[in-house]
Amino acid sequence: MAASQQKGTAVLETSTEGKRTELRANEVQKKCSWASYMTNSPTVIVMIGLPARGKTYMSKKLTRYLNWIGVPTKVFNLGVYRREAVKAYKSYDFFRHDNEEAMEIRKRCALVALRDVKAYLTEGGQIAVFDATNTTRERRELILSFAKEHAYKVFFVESLCDDPDVIAANVMNVKVSSPDYPERHRESVMEDFLKRIECYKVTYQPLDPDENDRDLSFIQVINVGRSFLVNRVQDYIQSKIVYYLMNIHVHSHSIYLCRHGESDHNVEGRIGGDAMLSVEGKKFAGALKGFVEEHGLSDLKVWTSQLRRTIQTAEELGVPYEQWKILNEIDAGVCEEMTYDIIEKTYPEEFSLRDQDKYHYRYPGGESYQDLVQRLEPVIMELERQGNVLVICHQAVMRCLLAYFLDKSADDLPYLKCPLHTVLKLTPVAYGCKVDMFDLKVKAVNTHRDRPLSHYRLTLCA
Repeated sequence: MAASQQKGTAVLETSTEGKRTELRANEVQKKCSWASYMTNSPTVIVMIGLPARGKTYMSKKLTRYLNWIGVPTKVFNLGVYRREAVKAYKSYDFFRHDNEEAMEIRKRCALVALRDVKAYLTEGGQIAVFDATNTTRERRELILSFAKEHAYKVFFVESLCDDPDVIAANVMNVKVSSPDYPERHRESVMEDFLKRIECYKVTYQPLDPDENDRDLSFIQVINVGRSFLVNRVQDYIQSKIVYYLMNIHVHSHSIYLCRHGESDHNVEGRIGGDAMLSVEGKKFAGALKGFVEEHGLSDLKVWTSQLRRTIQTAEELGVPYEQWKILNEIDAGVCEEMTYDIIEKTYPEEFSLRDQDKYHYRYPGGESYQDLVQRLEPVIMELERQGNVLVICHQAVMRCLLAYFLDKSADDLPYLKCPLHTVLKLTPVAYGCKVDMFDLKVKAVNTHRDRPLSHYRLTLCA
């Protein structure tokens, strides 16, 4: 923002401040129900599929995504309830359809899990993910009756896979380390688990969009996303779920995140703006080129914002790069190009409000972290689809992206440490993300502000 524009907005009149304070109070009161604008009633997402079809993988990723966009979501994994009820798993015999005692235990576990689903949705949760095989129509009718009784919407997610290589890889990569198989050889685990799958196949009734299940809302994910079948999507949140599931791809890749090289504004302690790189920032750009070459990242895609400091950093790499406007730094509004000391002196109330609730706080004429998350959603979708990508971005943007991949809460997101001249390598693993940090040994100022000791949360939602 130009200096003349800053001078024109440097002082707010008292009457304007009063109105703004009132608006702030209303904003805080509304923020607790912000997520519910997407849901007019709680939703139960019901997973369906044989074992080793990626149901838990999808459940965890979907839950992480929904929480990141602000919709309170929780997974209820029936395997956890079953292991609590039956302390020692012995063999696949427990899953035989003619094992009446085990069948009764499994049904009781499902009822206990549904009871917990009800408690969660009653206490303010918006979406519950019921992660189980749910392979029989009888079990699904039980869930539908439960949902109808409590006025919950139901959306089914069925994973269908007949690719033996995918199934074998899932068993070896995930199931071998399952709590069901402590200290057992990989070969015996594979044998037992494949027999468990056969037990489920005997009674498996896939969703039937032409006859029995044509009135249900669901998506069938076929062979790990090679194709999809979508039926009767009811509302906006279900369309978001479909959109997300159609964008996640199970493939080996890494995402590299770093901030631009140190800028002149960083050195001066100013936020925002469109400053150029400092001397040390230019050194980092050269070091980043060496890092890319050293790690043999020849197939790497490079993304930047449209601000000069990220573009300067990328140009040194000598490779093509894409500029994304939505990767621009958070808009600080009237506070653009100010130092925190100047902001505190000029807008003391704004400074205090931001410390109280940094995630939801919106700069006058600018953005909040919550706004930034919504802006960055298309970037997340593209990152899920791509191969290896290097994203050269900004502190607030990097925090939002990290919060998605590392499953961080909205309260913690604005305080994630993203130092200058450091590269983070994120590699998706079974149910999470592995993080490797590379300090490129180029000195830089520290732009991180810790959570204030006097930080407190307004509890109007309590």
